[in-house]
Amino acid sequence: MQPLDPAEIRASFVNCSRGEAKSVTLPSDISWEKRDFLGWRDVKAPGRAYLVVPHGDEVIGLSLRAAPPLKSRSRSNMCAFCSTTHPVADITLFTARLAGKPGRDGNTVGTYLCSDLECSAYLRGDLRPAVPQPKESLSEEERVERMGEKIGRFVARVLETR
Repeated sequence: MQPLDPAEIRASFVNCSRGEAKSVTLPSDISWEKRDFLGWRDVKAPGRAYLVVPHGDEVIGLSLRAAPPLKSRSRSNMCAFCSTTHPVADITLFTARLAGKPGRDGNTVGTYLCSDLECSAYLRGDLRPAVPQPKESLSEEERVERMGEKIGRFVARVLETR
């Protein structure tokens, strides 16, 4: 992902007000070269999270809400973006308000993702999940491309009415 400065990140948000975007706690020390998208949990408000992703010829930022974590360690679930399997406690339901009037009216879409939003690191083997992974025949490049398509579909759902 191309490096972005704080002003570019804040200006990218499409499903929150300018005031909300100004109050976002931005991450520090971002290693841009190993990211396909920027995703982080707000350290000051753990129920908030953010995605900033390349989408077509623009950068789109999404404000997300994180559901409370499930407690079970005996079951597992799969991230909808990177297809990494985690214990269910390490997968979170994230919801995004739709862009525009539907979002202001309270309409949302949601998906289950890695709780730490470190999908790029799991795909590249920089992070290891706590459970064994299913064997895949796709190359790393193909898995990254598949993740990009899934992220693109999620962003398109949020932007549908924009």
